[in-house]
Amino acid sequence: MIIVTGGAGFIGANIVAALNQSGATDVLIVDNLEKGDKFINVRDLQVVDFLDKREFRNLLAKDYFKEMTIAAILHQGACSDTMEYDGRYMMDNNYTYTKELFHFASGRHIPFVYASSAATYGASTDFTEHPDNEKPLNVYGYSKLLFDRYVQQNWDKVTSTVVGLRYFNVYGPREQHKGRMASMVHQLYLQIKQTGVARLFQGSGGYGDGAQRRDFIHVADVAHLNIHLAHHPSPLHGIYNVGTGVSRSFNAIVASLYQAMNLPPQPIDYIPMPEGLQAKYQNYTQADMVRLQRIPGLHYQPMTLEQGVAAFVQAKEAGL
Repeated sequence: MIIVTGGAGFIGANIVAALNQSGATDVLIVDNLEKGDKFINVRDLQVVDFLDKREFRNLLAKDYFKEMTIAAILHQGACSDTMEYDGRYMMDNNYTYTKELFHFASGRHIPFVYASSAATYGASTDFTEHPDNEKPLNVYGYSKLLFDRYVQQNWDKVTSTVVGLRYFNVYGPREQHKGRMASMVHQLYLQIKQTGVARLFQGSGGYGDGAQRRDFIHVADVAHLNIHLAHHPSPLHGIYNVGTGVSRSFNAIVASLYQAMNLPPQPIDYIPMPEGLQAKYQNYTQADMVRLQRIPGLHYQPMTLEQGVAAFVQAKEAGL
């Protein structure tokens, strides 16, 4: 059995879909469905069971799973709202819960691949996996960084795979439930679909209108990477960036969307950035992919933005 926490969420559901595509259906989804519309993400997927996150944590504490054969734990469950300021809630979800899973997995030699975040870099302009570059701007980024540091301190006690993946800007199908936290690819697609016009922020941080740059990675690449690392023939210990290694502008997303949607490009509506956002806005990100690419046997060739946006539009038109 493979456990996917956050399995009804955006990245988690795509991991389950990728597992199904490989023939694996012995999957336990763990999630919180208080936001019931997330069920849409998994209604077409084959799984062995579903557990509410709170029930799952209680069962972990009671050692309910000790007799079960678990091939891997892919931990995507977290509060990913960067505007959430309840630090106690964030730390319980993203730090304490992840520690519980880490100790459970490592104590039973179960490969453990978990979602970290590029939010750990925050105000930095250097995105190499090094403590000097870790400058989170919100409690979400801090919660992810704190666990990264915790697991690094405990690697010498672990003989099984423990891998943290610092996701950059992930986009793709099965994220319609995320609302304002959905990717810019998703939000711009809806804007064009509904109004014919895309809206982007005016220039900031020395970048022109809509020219702010991010490293955008398609969720299919993220899903397959999780699965590959969990099944790596040699135990892995590491925290790795997950992006394309190439930054692209928001203007480029809009151009790619019009092309993929077979629509003639329209002028972009550039709007002022909210005053409270400017101090915390990342105008540029680009993953340093050197460390990940050094993993033996890994052939990681992510889609370009144009390829990924085309795949995204195709999936949306198929109802995903």
